[in-house]
Amino acid sequence: MSLKADLSLQASAALPSSGGAPAPLRPISFKDPAITVDRRGDGTIYLRPSDLHIGYPVRLTDSLYRWANTAPDRVFMAEREAAGGWRKITYAELLNASRHIASALLARNLSAERPVVILSGNSIDHALVAFGAMLADVPFCPVSPAYSLISKDYGKLAYLMNLLTPGLIFVEDADQFSAALQANVPDAVEIAASRGSLPGRALTTLAELKTAPLHADLERVHQAIGPDSIAKFLLTSGSTGNPKAVINTQRMLCANQVMIRESMTFLKEEPPVIVDWLPWNHTFGGNHNVGLVLFNGGSLYLDAGKPTPGGIEETVRNLKEISPTVYFNVPKGFESLLPYLREDAQLRQTFFSKLQAMFFSGAALSPFVWTSLDELSVQETGFRVPVLTGLGATESAPFSISATPHTSRSGHIGLPVPGNEIKLAPCNGKLELRVRGPNVTPGYWRQPDLTDAAFDEEGFYKFGDAAKPARPDDFSAGLDFDGRIAEDFKLASGTWVSVGPLRARFIAACAPLVRDVVIAGINRDEVTALVVLDLDGCRLINPALPPGDISACARDAAVRSAFRQRFAAFQAAATGSSTRVVRALLIDAPLSIDRGEVTDKGSINQRAVLEHRKALVEALYSLDASADVITL
Repeated sequence: MSLKADLSLQASAALPSSGGAPAPLRPISFKDPAITVDRRGDGTIYLRPSDLHIGYPVRLTDSLYRWANTAPDRVFMAEREAAGGWRKITYAELLNASRHIASALLARNLSAERPVVILSGNSIDHALVAFGAMLADVPFCPVSPAYSLISKDYGKLAYLMNLLTPGLIFVEDADQFSAALQANVPDAVEIAASRGSLPGRALTTLAELKTAPLHADLERVHQAIGPDSIAKFLLTSGSTGNPKAVINTQRMLCANQVMIRESMTFLKEEPPVIVDWLPWNHTFGGNHNVGLVLFNGGSLYLDAGKPTPGGIEETVRNLKEISPTVYFNVPKGFESLLPYLREDAQLRQTFFSKLQAMFFSGAALSPFVWTSLDELSVQETGFRVPVLTGLGATESAPFSISATPHTSRSGHIGLPVPGNEIKLAPCNGKLELRVRGPNVTPGYWRQPDLTDAAFDEEGFYKFGDAAKPARPDDFSAGLDFDGRIAEDFKLASGTWVSVGPLRARFIAACAPLVRDVVIAGINRDEVTALVVLDLDGCRLINPALPPGDISACARDAAVRSAFRQRFAAFQAAATGSSTRVVRALLIDAPLSIDRGEVTDKGSINQRAVLEHRKALVEALYSLDASADVITL
């Protein structure tokens, strides 16, 4: 499976207003889906929206031409300058610069066989190269900077270079990426950079690409781009092995933006403004958010912050200046923002003043965080700002299933969006989710065997996730998330352990101390857990803990005592051997991206952790358990 945007919603209590009635949701325009349900004799179920067949543009870049003509001076993107102000680029400026870059790429005879690969992170220069590539009908691939800057052995980067065979590599700062470039880019491959140098290698500057003369065939090439043309390759997270290059066609990108707009109909009412850090090498940031801004003529303010100690402050700085109309983040981002929203009246006012909705993906949002966001929005505006999520994947571009403001609740992912057909196939007592629609990839680049395995006999892409009806046997009420099929296992007794729901309950019960948990017990008598601590949450228990020190957190007496109390309450609520975790061990060393234990977006690969931490698993089941093992 791929990088996923799949997640269960967590509970949000309707907060009382001064009169005792539930505080109302902020009214926004959102389409309530209607579906038909078809059943087969073998238990397979099909969910089809009433508007299954939708129209969509031919090219995503048609939106660039549209807004450059109708709103040329509107800011498309802005990023912080060293002096503290904003470097801004308008739609007209973006189109002009992208056309020159496209002309330079056309002169180089690049193609899907020799695409553009972008190694550096989100920036205006990154966007210029990406849009230049799209105008020239040259696929591009944004690669996680972690593969170049954090990885110690460049294993994934070397693998990707062989898979993609790029014709041009772009980095913003050649000095920063020097070691990775020297080790992984053959001499015959051109390297372009905004700045910096590379000893022993000639570099093409971005300025040279931006000033290239316009190619005589540029408009003809652009007009020849069709729905099946490859716009980009997006890499899966690599959480289940080496990353796969997901083919993203123009049809996928354009259809998905129509799906988003026809679901979140408030996007039609005014151009969106977003403040966003989510990486463009992932489908959430790169397809969903950048595409949403472009398609709807909005403005994107790049956030160089991160939901980490020392990183969240930059996000706060940006949100004190720019009021988003819709705010996207991962649960950890919302959690990191909470203390600042509580304590800073200016931030709270700016953040909520124009906010129509919040949207999360990448992990489950804890009840504590969700209820806190409700509380703060009611305090500031008198309304609860809707919190939205759903389910999707890199392979579905990603928007596929969505909850509505009125159906959002713990574990609920909603119904298929316009244009998407959902299939629920029986699998080991669960219903496996599959999808078919114009937003679904034709496959993985240069990996036909993996493509064949990803689709069923009817052409449905297999998410690898399970779902169940929100109300028994009433699929019109929407779907609840029911875990990852591949993560489930049997105990020695033959009892199935449903890992996804168990993880979610464990994390919720142990909040705010636990970021994730790896469930062990395959072919064992009992279920145990390797616990990944949330370092910010641990410092709420003991503020004296050094930031970022996982070992200190795992061994701190106050943290262990607080965890034991929460663990005991969780265990007391268990109803059987498949839901009772009998022992836990707090992981005291960082997970490894090189070994595939964690992806650059922070997703944890359960199987890789169990494989590489066998000694810890054995400690959990040892008759002479060490003092590190927490047993109740």
